[in-house]
Amino acid sequence: MTMSTHPVTTHRENAAPVLATEALACRRGARVLFTDLSLAVHPGQVVWVRGANGQGKTSLLRLLAGLSRPEAGRIAHESGRERVYVGHANALKDDLTVAESLRFLSRLHGFDTGADALDAALHRFGLHSRRQAPVRTLSQGQRRRVALARLCLAPAEALWLLDEPFDALDAEGVQALNALLAEHAARGGSVLLTSHVPLTLNSPVPITLQLGEVA
Repeated sequence: MTMSTHPVTTHRENAAPVLATEALACRRGARVLFTDLSLAVHPGQVVWVRGANGQGKTSLLRLLAGLSRPEAGRIAHESGRERVYVGHANALKDDLTVAESLRFLSRLHGFDTGADALDAALHRFGLHSRRQAPVRTLSQGQRRRVALARLCLAPAEALWLLDEPFDALDAEGVQALNALLAEHAARGGSVLLTSHVPLTLNSPVPITLQLGEVA
């Protein structure tokens, strides 16, 4: 299985990329998921990584986050720019409260965990009234909101790497996340995300990166 793409560009193409890959290849066991992947992501972009199950979407995000090594090729990140990876699993402990869970996740990244910042993040995702509720009492959509609320605490121009961030969100949650993505891009942040459902974000219009076989 091979994959190739032209470098991703936007209206900010004169700016240095925050992330670039060259001839990237990924193997899982005996299987090659993709090869020859070259892309450049610039400030203000939202890039939607698409592909069928098993094409390597999650594996690509983990490579870009520095959590695994490529089979071949090169990955370059802008020096000093924070990377924030939110995986498909929410990584929440059932016995912690919502506020405790968000504080724990945020501290893992070194984000601001002051009470005011945490409260604002929970308000943003409609969870402030449940801040003292144990995680085990939350729905799947609410758990996803807690995991995503850490983005509100990230540095202003960080690179976000999000694996299925819209999973389990209701219409209100989708709207909250879309607004956060738009604001992040407007202030010069960048996003790479996977999603198995069509995106409704329209500012900025997401750029599509398709993973798949090349004949």
